[in-house]
Amino acid sequence: MELRKRNRYAAFMNPTPSLQQIPTHLIAGPLGAGKTSVLRHLMQQRPANEVWAVLVNEFGQLGIDAALLRGAESGVQIAEIPGGCLCCVNGLPFQVGLGRLLRRARPQRLFIEASGLGHPAVLMQQLATAPWLGVLALQPLIMVLDAPRLLAGTPLAPSQAAAIPEAGLIVLNKSENSDPDAARAAMAALGAPAWVCSVHGAVSLDALPRLPAGPQQAMETPIADGPAAPPALWRSPDDWHCFQQDQDGHTSIGWRIHPGQIFAAEAIEQWLSGFAWVRAKGVLHTATGWQAFNALAGERVQWSASEWRRDNRAELIIASPENPRMTRQGLEKNLRATVINLPIKDPGTSL
Repeated sequence: MELRKRNRYAAFMNPTPSLQQIPTHLIAGPLGAGKTSVLRHLMQQRPANEVWAVLVNEFGQLGIDAALLRGAESGVQIAEIPGGCLCCVNGLPFQVGLGRLLRRARPQRLFIEASGLGHPAVLMQQLATAPWLGVLALQPLIMVLDAPRLLAGTPLAPSQAAAIPEAGLIVLNKSENSDPDAARAAMAALGAPAWVCSVHGAVSLDALPRLPAGPQQAMETPIADGPAAPPALWRSPDDWHCFQQDQDGHTSIGWRIHPGQIFAAEAIEQWLSGFAWVRAKGVLHTATGWQAFNALAGERVQWSASEWRRDNRAELIIASPENPRMTRQGLEKNLRATVINLPIKDPGTSL
């Protein structure tokens, strides 16, 4: 009781800052361009005296990118809103997710990573209106592009191309082997206002475009709130949780799997080579430790060590099949075959 009184007194003497004019950066770009890598590098440059918040939106229902950011989040509160292209930030799931994150973190800076299937120009317009007007100090858009694909002539999706003139900064990622003259010509052809080359998402925090702070404004509309989702439980280690999302001509299929199950990385690559997909990513407990994997169609699967330990996650984005149910059943059957052991664990392990 005495401790509770002291905590209330401390809160009274040191009130939390109001949710006003939070510098907010939207990071957008096509699937696989490296948005999460850019965000991870920016998080590592956070000033020690600042609290940051990161909101990740993904096309699929599962949510992988928040797991991939684990290990770089000291001083950063991370939340995710899976299950959509975030075409309308005025929808209730977005309002609840962002509102809860802002109240919990009280950040000095906010980053929002949009899905690669989203509509960045529309998002920027909506983030500048109620209920976010006065709460967010929206900064110029940051677009991350895949240098090898762009220079090879792969066209941007119309929703991504439409956002280029609105961008404050283009990050030409994976540019280690790109010809500088070709890069300059490509940026000029796109009408990019400002751009930098990047390798593995390395971008300086000082390079981000920023607007001068505006006047303090009261919130025009209360931010929605709601109860947090309950944790998921496994009835047994082989109780896999499957999630599916169908939208805009694409289907995402993802699995959340007990952390005690161990996968063979080579078998995962063979599994991925057996069918067509647009994007594959995940974080798995493998024979050599926890590893994240990431790949675009036609590219080699990239593996890296991961700090994530809560569960195994794997997600695919594919062109919407004629029979999604049969596709999901076949994919899961073959994915289960990549497990190399099934130790007995507590079936009540939660996420």
